[in-house]
Amino acid sequence: MSRIAFLGPLGTFHEQALLTQPDLAEMDLVPTSSIAAALAAVDDGTVDYGFAAVENAIEGSVNVTVDTLAFERDLLIQREVVIRVQLALLALPGVGFGDVRRIVSFPVATAQCRKFLADKLPDAEIVAVNSTAEAARVVGEEGWDDAAAIGPLLAGELYGLDVLESDVEDHPENETRFALVARQGIPRPTGHDKTSIVCFQQADRPGSLLSILQEFAARAINLTKLESRPTKKGLGNYCFFMDFEGHVADELVADLLRDLRAKVADVRFLGSYPAAGEHGDAVRREADAAWRAANVWVSDLRRQITF
Repeated sequence: MSRIAFLGPLGTFHEQALLTQPDLAEMDLVPTSSIAAALAAVDDGTVDYGFAAVENAIEGSVNVTVDTLAFERDLLIQREVVIRVQLALLALPGVGFGDVRRIVSFPVATAQCRKFLADKLPDAEIVAVNSTAEAARVVGEEGWDDAAAIGPLLAGELYGLDVLESDVEDHPENETRFALVARQGIPRPTGHDKTSIVCFQQADRPGSLLSILQEFAARAINLTKLESRPTKKGLGNYCFFMDFEGHVADELVADLLRDLRAKVADVRFLGSYPAAGEHGDAVRREADAAWRAANVWVSDLRRQITF
């Protein structure tokens, strides 16, 4: 049986998202103490797969995941999973709002509830832990009767907590994107795929980012995410995380990657994989067909060269 590592303990949103995938739910589930530990377990062969949050609709990228994939671990994304995140304020039975002096949660989750906390519990101390489920475990198992955890309802049920208030996130359209990663392998194209790369500029000069983006525009490839991150090599030294529609098996995407690598940037390939959500590949199919037709035309011209 394949083994899959994810941020534990049991009851995290990582586990909740993982269990939406029937094939992953049948694997041997291995909770870890942190996202970095889950990815390290894949890299060293302890497990076959890792499952980690990549991006939240409110707070943006989960930096520990994207930085680990870009700079520390040579892993490939196999799939993305997107779920709606619903957070609840959880406390021991009998504890009310007036008793809460501490809020315990994962920092990303706490940040998603800033307005709620400012309005309802402005004087509460924020206590950071490694996951939302760990917050529920600490409050429940250690008997913190002056504290409340922010986490999923599942965690509250697991650790014997009552719900003080549900849906405490500031924005109802709160979704988190997760990535399934492995040491090797690129899934075959499905027709609705996404590719992720990191571009490192070959030279810091005016227009360097524009030259990268022009390669996408020239091929009508839809860039779904663009984010700069420090390269860890000094102030002002940045790289660019990019997600875009298409698969490395597509001629158009292969041509893009070839030109990016040759002309404007060092490129780290993070994977081509099935995309979550609705299918929206019609524009890409048309652009790919146009590229193929143009390639045939150029090939016909080159065959006419006299040697």
